[in-house]
Amino acid sequence: MQVSTKWLKDFIEIDCTADELAEKFTMAGIAVENVIRAGAGLEKVVTGKVAEIVNHPDSDHMFICQMDVGAGELIQIVTGAQNVKAGDIVPVAMVGANLPCGKKIAKGKLRGVVSNGMLCSADELKIEGDSSGIFILPKDTPVGVPAAEVLGLDDDILEFELTANRGDCFSVFGLIREAAVLLKKTAHFPKIKVAEDAGKNAADLIEIKIDAPDLCSRFSARVLTEVKLGPSPEWLQKRLEGAGIRAINNVVDVTNFVMVELGQPMHAYDYDEIVGKVLNARRSVAGEALHTLDDSNRLAKGEELVIADAEKAAGLAGVMGGFETEITEKTKTVVLEAAAFNAASIRRTSRAVGLHSEASGRFERGVNEKATVIALDRAAQLLQEMGACKVCKGIVDVYPNPKAAVKVQFTTKQINDRLGTNYSDAEIIDVLKSLGFEISEIGAQMNAEQAIDRISTAAKNFGKIAKNIAQAGLTKTFDTLIESSGVKNFVAYEATVPDWRNDVTLMEDLSEEVARIYGYDKIPATLPKGSQQGRQSKTQNFTDKIKNILAALGLNEEISFSFTGEETFNKLQIPADSELRRAVPIMNPYENPLLRTNLIGSILENAARNLSRKNEDVRLFEIAPVFFPKSLPITEQPREVQKLVGLIMGRREPKGWAQNSADVDFYDAKGIVEELFAQLSISNYTVEAGAHYALHPGKTAIFKKGREILATVGEVHPAVAEAFGIGKKIYIFEADIATLIKCTAKKFAFENLPKYPAITRDLAILVNRDVSAGEIEKVIAKYAGNDFKSVTLFDVYTGDRISADKKSLAFTIKFQSSERTLKDEEADAAFKDILNSVEKIFAAELRA
Repeated sequence: MQVSTKWLKDFIEIDCTADELAEKFTMAGIAVENVIRAGAGLEKVVTGKVAEIVNHPDSDHMFICQMDVGAGELIQIVTGAQNVKAGDIVPVAMVGANLPCGKKIAKGKLRGVVSNGMLCSADELKIEGDSSGIFILPKDTPVGVPAAEVLGLDDDILEFELTANRGDCFSVFGLIREAAVLLKKTAHFPKIKVAEDAGKNAADLIEIKIDAPDLCSRFSARVLTEVKLGPSPEWLQKRLEGAGIRAINNVVDVTNFVMVELGQPMHAYDYDEIVGKVLNARRSVAGEALHTLDDSNRLAKGEELVIADAEKAAGLAGVMGGFETEITEKTKTVVLEAAAFNAASIRRTSRAVGLHSEASGRFERGVNEKATVIALDRAAQLLQEMGACKVCKGIVDVYPNPKAAVKVQFTTKQINDRLGTNYSDAEIIDVLKSLGFEISEIGAQMNAEQAIDRISTAAKNFGKIAKNIAQAGLTKTFDTLIESSGVKNFVAYEATVPDWRNDVTLMEDLSEEVARIYGYDKIPATLPKGSQQGRQSKTQNFTDKIKNILAALGLNEEISFSFTGEETFNKLQIPADSELRRAVPIMNPYENPLLRTNLIGSILENAARNLSRKNEDVRLFEIAPVFFPKSLPITEQPREVQKLVGLIMGRREPKGWAQNSADVDFYDAKGIVEELFAQLSISNYTVEAGAHYALHPGKTAIFKKGREILATVGEVHPAVAEAFGIGKKIYIFEADIATLIKCTAKKFAFENLPKYPAITRDLAILVNRDVSAGEIEKVIAKYAGNDFKSVTLFDVYTGDRISADKKSLAFTIKFQSSERTLKDEEADAAFKDILNSVEKIFAAELRA
């Protein structure tokens, strides 16, 4: 936002330079990015009158002028301009001037005739006007005064870089309130009064409705008749120019002027073009045509807030008005509208359609709901003073849920403790009152016994007791005693926040107000104190270990946003009744409106992003929280669960002449998980076929330890991969961090190296295809006897040599004793028990 200092001076006395004012604003948290001097380069340009003009003796196109510049004498200037004549008043650049166009004026000679300056054109002064000749000023222009003053350029423009929370300062009135406190001056705001025409009532002419109260909290309108469209007064055009807004016509200019002055955006409608004479704040209909003032046609998505008449959308609420209802030269009756819209809704709409305006910028930061009627009155007053309209009686105002005043309780001790200061009650209260807060005492925060105890203790320091001092009537001494006792610091106050401050809701906000007004530089610097040394939790150490292991296995850690949406759930094929679809909604979403309940969507989106950039060999992992609501709508903090997800796709080895070109497969992903578990000391788990909403039904494995699911590994379902735009086979694994911590070995026992040799036996059997190797390994371990050491699957065969419904599995079984050397007969007996068991349980057949 930018504003001229002249506009500020309309309401407050400013006795410092623009640079000094900018410094005061900035140090109080109202940052001024730049100070633009509108008259820069015109410091030595004055108004001069052509007292005499004659032809140059050695030139047929040049003239010698004797110029009266108000110094009591004439100066001679040679010019080539053809439009100058005696008696004209023009801008004169004196010797030493550095003009905005870059010219430097020095004393010189033109064709042998001395010239002591230059007559200036509009182009040379960088102002609007005919630049074909010298810029001719009005005949009544005083002579010898600075040209910047005459041209209205004796002004300084302050460019503010305001933070989003200070929406109130996106207005002249807001800046005036701040300046009054910083300069210790009294602001004089204009009296707003409208002379209404008794003939017509606005409520009989226009109907105002709000069908989307969550997006529009207030909607107000006035009706103006006998409107005379024309240019705005020069003073108003200058004020708008200082704010960086181009003047258009008196009606539009007044709405822009009030927007900058009060911070309340407005819009003017041609009454005769409003179908049904109704304006309704409603959500758009998907596919609905939006024809905006920039003559662009757009189709609504169904989420935007629009202002509509009885047939169509008449404009994008808070962003840009509609083309059909704009003010034209034919307009005779105008509806002025001022409303309060939901900031997040306007922000989303503005970004979605690629339109940003002065109005949307203010709505995005929040406007004062209670200012709509004031803004309408101010606009009507200005147009009425210009003789541009008559004002119908009454305002149509729809305000279904008036905003309650915000009240914040505090003690001065709380504020001083937070700031590390020792400001008195009076100092703190004075600052808050000067900023528009209403302060009232609501009682002491200590009981009478505590207060008497404090006062008595303080009295002993005086050598007297509080009772004697009070009885002696030593009021001043007693006041000193009360102050020293600290009782006053325990008086609780209540601050009623002014309606234009949407950013103050807590005691901490009040302390910030005190700090910035008294000056952050006045707060003593203190180092933070602490008795404990910070350290990571066990969970953080555990996740760091996982990260190091996976990084060593060649995976790269990703970090993604914690947001998702229904579209992602659909892509992942999450069932409609799944808990994963019960996501926490975000009040003010940037794009995705939900907190994620899984990490798979995020990692697949990143894989797709890598593929789109021709990076086809991807190995990623992420450890991050997912969120589950305890109930919907949210009434308490959601449950936060740490999850691990990993992903691999592409080539197994880097591309090279000596490298295998094979792609990764299911067993690469499974091997990563097995190595991770080995290094985390997770053992005695089983692997079995399983199902997962996003994985291929025949290529999914579940790692289990007892009833706990350690991890799920598998190939992404082809439909899921296609939904994310991934045309390659891709493998993922997923685990719960808390479960991994629970199943990690906590105690370790070391064994001596075996003294006695082991005996191995190979078991090759035919079983049905639906029997898993894991189930057989469990049976082998159960019936192998006390000397059983391990079992390893080393071959799987399906093919023409065996039945189509069968498969061949070959295991190596190891036997070993820690006490003696086993005999072959013992191993054979154990092997026979194993064989009998698998034949009985799985109907297995021994292969030759």
